[in-house]
Amino acid sequence: MPAPPAAMMQQLARLQFSSFAIKVPVEWSNPSGKVPSGHYQDAFEPPEHVTVPDLGLPLFLPASPNKYHTDTQKDMNKKFGAFIDGICTSICSAWSTWQSTATLVGVMINGPVAAGGSVVGPPLGPLILSSAPKTTPMEAKFSNAIANAIGTGWLSYQNTIKVPGLPWYPAFAAFPGPVAPPMPNVPMPFMALVQVPVSVSKAALKGQMIGLLGDPKAQHHKELFDAIADAFEKCFNLWKGTTLVTNVLGMGPIPTFAPPFVPVGPVLGGVGNMTPGGFV
Repeated sequence: MPAPPAAMMQQLARLQFSSFAIKVPVEWSNPSGKVPSGHYQDAFEPPEHVTVPDLGLPLFLPASPNKYHTDTQKDMNKKFGAFIDGICTSICSAWSTWQSTATLVGVMINGPVAAGGSVVGPPLGPLILSSAPKTTPMEAKFSNAIANAIGTGWLSYQNTIKVPGLPWYPAFAAFPGPVAPPMPNVPMPFMALVQVPVSVSKAALKGQMIGLLGDPKAQHHKELFDAIADAFEKCFNLWKGTTLVTNVLGMGPIPTFAPPFVPVGPVLGGVGNMTPGGFV
């Protein structure tokens, strides 16, 4: 499967963020019982007492129907919504670039079996950060934390990916020649590869983001990072379950080939390398 579409990650992140049901202004309580009777009501014009908030799937909820609270809610929905959409777009764009350029190299081939190898691709962090929201200093801090956490986590995950010993080259079990020419592997699910995705799990990414931000007073940062990390993990799980490994071109010698007595033999000590864009 191609890299996850931005619209899917945006929707997942918005759903997760809205699940926290954050009311704004934060920690507001109705002062009606704390001030002289009628003073709170008299402080506002009649149309301001009950107004319509953002409906649908709002990221924030108003603490009351008061106009100043619904205005605050709408403003927060707009700002955080724009950031979530922007950073998710940047993540998915970087992911797409990585997928179109990443390769699987150094795969060892003996007979029909392929094993080992390593995945090589561009770092995600700078790719994400290049287009991430940075309009305000706070947006820049959030974007830096998210991009660096995902970039570091992805690199750690990428380094764990190996071929466990798969029958990718049936023709190499008995090849009629001294050297087998480059042949593509039998396409197989990405899930068939050995991989340790702990570093791109929701818990790991959220913790990294909070640590990299280094600002415990930043407004709603834990909920924001939770939403982005949750959406990333869900997209990742879908992606790795639907992506195929293709175009790993394998070749190698047949040392036992000795016609006419031994007209065929297995490839021994062969190697396979993927052409860029082989994860589809």
